[in-house]
Amino acid sequence: MRARGGYGVAVALIGLLAAGCSDGGDSGGKDGSDSGDRTAAAATNASAPGFPVTVSDCAGKRTTFTSPPKAIVTSNASGLELLLRLGAGDKVIGTGFPPGRGAMPAPYDARARRVPVLGKAVVPKEKLLGSGADVYIDTFASMGGMGDAPTEAEYRAAGIKHLYLKSTACAAMSKAPLTDLTAVEADVTTFGAVTGTSARAAELVDGMRRTVGAVTRAIADVPESERPTYFFFDYDAGTEQPTAVCDRQVANAVITLAGARNVFSDCHGGFQQVGWEDVIARDPDWIQLGVRNHGSPAADAKAFDAAETWLTSNPATKGLKAVREKHFLRIGSERTTIAGVGDADTVREIARTLYPGKVS
Repeated sequence: MRARGGYGVAVALIGLLAAGCSDGGDSGGKDGSDSGDRTAAAATNASAPGFPVTVSDCAGKRTTFTSPPKAIVTSNASGLELLLRLGAGDKVIGTGFPPGRGAMPAPYDARARRVPVLGKAVVPKEKLLGSGADVYIDTFASMGGMGDAPTEAEYRAAGIKHLYLKSTACAAMSKAPLTDLTAVEADVTTFGAVTGTSARAAELVDGMRRTVGAVTRAIADVPESERPTYFFFDYDAGTEQPTAVCDRQVANAVITLAGARNVFSDCHGGFQQVGWEDVIARDPDWIQLGVRNHGSPAADAKAFDAAETWLTSNPATKGLKAVREKHFLRIGSERTTIAGVGDADTVREIARTLYPGKVS
């Protein structure tokens, strides 16, 4: 593969409402995090049941809570959706990279769009520090965040505890490809503990494991070498140079768990621009039309149509096996590249298409 330079975390975040990189798995994260990263500290003088709770960031810095936070700012839709699913959405006082209409599952969509928008992209430093938040959940793809991010000293001075979603923020430090949803489950457990919603977190993790487990069992007899190859076509990132999903992006885990082989699993990181000659050389069996949310089912359908038409009419791509055989999956980008509870459902949806006689 001839790489054309890093995709750029900012582009990935703007388009996908997600940090560029992700971990994934089941329990006991490969990035060194434990299952939920919760310390069972003695609850002497704790101000709330189940506390104190101690969590660590990507570098191991520890933060202790003696009670649930009252005012949370999220960096983008990934953290926001998690809090909504946990039932802690009423604690969110602002977000960056706000989700568009229809970007989230129906039960949370309208509620998410009522959250005050502190920044259409990265929350400006001054606005974040003056927001009145006691916690900032950072899903960005590096420990330094993006843009003119506050220093840890500035967070402390403003009374804000700076936390990371490890499933998105810590992937660059991972030494292994992401092939499961371990870190996503750990984030659910961790933030369930931090917000006092551990029971709900356990329900969400159990549901994820049941969904993925059913797929895993159904395709267990398919040898790795016989599993179809798969290309995630990020149409909205531009067609002049395709953008590959690499091995540290949560989509790599989703694709792998669904019983496919990501044709760019040999590039290390989140996203990377490649050449069409690289895609042609790998000649995928299936192509996911990774269109981003366009605000309505009709607009999404139009975008999917445009992506398919581009592939079938372009001289460089119309000869690809997947294109000739019309092996397209119309599954939105956000549902595949954002680390979250919904990743398990995307695993099942992809597997149903690839293995219609095995996965129901």
